Amino acid sequence: MQRTIKLLALAAALATAGAAHAHSYWMVPSSTVLSAPQWITIDAAVSNDTFHFNHRPLAIEPVVIVAPDGSKVAPANVSKGELRSTFDVKLEQKGTYRLELVRAGIRASWKEGDKPKRWMGNAEAFAKEVPADAPELQVAETISRLETFVSVGAPAALKVSGKGLELQPITHPNDLITGEKASFQFLVDGKPAAGVEVTLVRGERRYRNAQDEIKVTTDQDGKFAVTFPLAGMYWLDADVQDDKVSVKAAKQRNLAYTATLEVLPQ
Repeated sequence: MQRTIKLLALAAALATAGAAHAHSYWMVPSSTVLSAPQWITIDAAVSNDTFHFNHRPLAIEPVVIVAPDGSKVAPANVSKGELRSTFDVKLEQKGTYRLELVRAGIRASWKEGDKPKRWMGNAEAFAKEVPADAPELQVAETISRLETFVSVGAPAALKVSGKGLELQPITHPNDLITGEKASFQFLVDGKPAAGVEVTLVRGERRYRNAQDEIKVTTDQDGKFAVTFPLAGMYWLDADVQDDKVSVKAAKQRNLAYTATLEVLPQ
């Protein structure tokens, strides 16, 4: 039973394959820019409306909080309700904190008689549990990354891991101002990713008739720029498919990146 619950949680986190999917998942900090060390609170959920918790809580056990010096910070006062998860973080260093939830796994489907079978897990379990000669076997690797950023004092430079689809800021994500152009770069395995379609949606969508999406595409260097028309929290989403698989049976790799960004007024 516990393994089933873990796989379902993994499926929920990995199912975000573009802004068109039914639900978005996110983490929203109570503040993204602070003048001095202090506590913040994070809301986290999977929802129908961006940043409005109306579906289910996000499983936050895998969340990693990286301090400016690279050390890990443990969340405090973790709580999981029916519609959202929350936790507190004590920010004690000057610089930028990265809050990230990274999931990597294998998805497989096949036929067992007339019945479809589905499986999700890691590469080691895949080799043991999925029949290599299963009829109509389809296998894909998936890496998803969810992030948000909080700066204490002056923002600090951010480094990428070089794995999967990642956002490399040119304009710092805690220095976004309405009416000013912000620039970013998308990387796949540490290399510029051209032609990536990026969608940004401002929160409080349920209070307006139009979704008001901002859509841009990365150039040949993986870069894109956006000028935010209004202040608020924005949900950023991008997805890439390629064939750079590590499991021989897999035919494609699905990469997803999601972030929460706060844009402040001038």
